[in-house]
Amino acid sequence: MQVLLIIAGVALVCVLVYYGAQAAKKRREDLGALATSMGWSFDPSSDTSHDEEYAHFEIFRNGHSRRAFNTLHGAMEVDGQRWAAKAGDFEYKVTSSDGKNTTTSTHHFSYLIVHLPFGEVPDLLIRREGIFDKIAGAFGFDDIDFESEEFSRRFHVKSPDKRFAYAVIHPRMMEFLLAEKPPMLDIEHGRCCLANGSSHWKPEEFRANMDTLRGFFDLWPEHVVSDLETR
Repeated sequence: MQVLLIIAGVALVCVLVYYGAQAAKKRREDLGALATSMGWSFDPSSDTSHDEEYAHFEIFRNGHSRRAFNTLHGAMEVDGQRWAAKAGDFEYKVTSSDGKNTTTSTHHFSYLIVHLPFGEVPDLLIRREGIFDKIAGAFGFDDIDFESEEFSRRFHVKSPDKRFAYAVIHPRMMEFLLAEKPPMLDIEHGRCCLANGSSHWKPEEFRANMDTLRGFFDLWPEHVVSDLETR
């Protein structure tokens, strides 16, 4: 009986590995087709330098054994301009120990990054409000509040330049963000990263998130864009 259980366990592992490999192959094919349809390039291999190039985004600094893969490179059209963009999958591992046993878990998520064609863009973080944000707020570590109570309750916003944040997040922008419910939007070092940090996107979700990001920048006021273009 013990031998049969071992054989059954090994067979189950083999089946899981096989189907995992098939799913990974199908994903590579689907993302490659997506890149082709958009006129972008596609590289399924590992890029271990990604987390260094984009180290200013905290989402790429978690854990160890970090790598980007299934990478799409191209350009997004935003307000009549073509902005350099990169998207794909990211993986990292987290190892923990209780003194007796050591376990390692692997985490995956998809991302979209665009390079803004402006100089000196102030940092801006927009993400959904979480329970820890509410706890921090109770101790005085609050984010930026807006006139819309609903928006302030549902979104956590931080920026070293509050004037810039208020200019970008005007009433129409608040309505857009409340309707779209985007993943985290993080602008740092003249780049904007959109990701949720917890799951892979389907090919159609990459397109949807590109549309969301395009809509976000389309709503930037002209005076903000003009000011950034002259810097």
